[in-house]
Amino acid sequence: MAGTVGIAGADRDHAVVRHVRSITLIRHGRTAYNAEGRLQGQSDIPLDDTGLWQVEQAGIALRHLYVDGAGQGRRQVVVSSDLTRARQSAHAFADPLHLEVHADERVRERNFGEWEGMTLHDIRERWPEDYAEWVEFRGGEMAHGAEDKRAVGARGVEALEDWAGRYGSDVDLFVFSHGAWISQTLQTLIGLSEVHPDFAGLMSMRNAHWARLIPLDRADGDGTVGAIRWRLAAFNMGPAIAQSTGWEDPRLP
Repeated sequence: MAGTVGIAGADRDHAVVRHVRSITLIRHGRTAYNAEGRLQGQSDIPLDDTGLWQVEQAGIALRHLYVDGAGQGRRQVVVSSDLTRARQSAHAFADPLHLEVHADERVRERNFGEWEGMTLHDIRERWPEDYAEWVEFRGGEMAHGAEDKRAVGARGVEALEDWAGRYGSDVDLFVFSHGAWISQTLQTLIGLSEVHPDFAGLMSMRNAHWARLIPLDRADGDGTVGAIRWRLAAFNMGPAIAQSTGWEDPRLP
């Protein structure tokens, strides 16, 4: 699946888009709210012990797959949601590489309004019709102050275009964020939201899993690059150990 990012301005016909070599979007590790089935949204909840272990494993896998064999001259840039759980996840990857983590509010999770902090069971019991509409992608959460999915996707794409355009093809961009943000940003970027305006085209990834985007240059008639198509090369990937039953309940010391 590929989506196109255009160029604004009068020089579109002769512009050359500067962009990173790849974008990897990583969901944070587990929190106590995740374990309890509570809706987090923009509530600032840290990782629990399992989540800290998960992001350690994810960091090892990400460095092995995309850094260790990248070759000379390749660099990594790390961006994170400003919420604690995402920043902790980012540092688990970045700190062994001595990389700075750039916090960006545009990468925050979707706001779920008055439902934040409530368990899914309690939401279903208190507002059964709205809950049913929410899980069926019919917008029942909007009556409770949730952020519009289109707005989430728009700010997400804005952030990705901004960071991807700051660097050249010697840079791999790693963005640590949240389940709904990643899903809605990806669907907006690659055009799935035009096919599925209810944003039902992609579900949320597992904790400490990632998606990967690869740019495909599109040449204009004169041979210059006029836009970038981003291809979704991987979705919901994780460390090999995540396939075991111990991923959600590891035997931690």
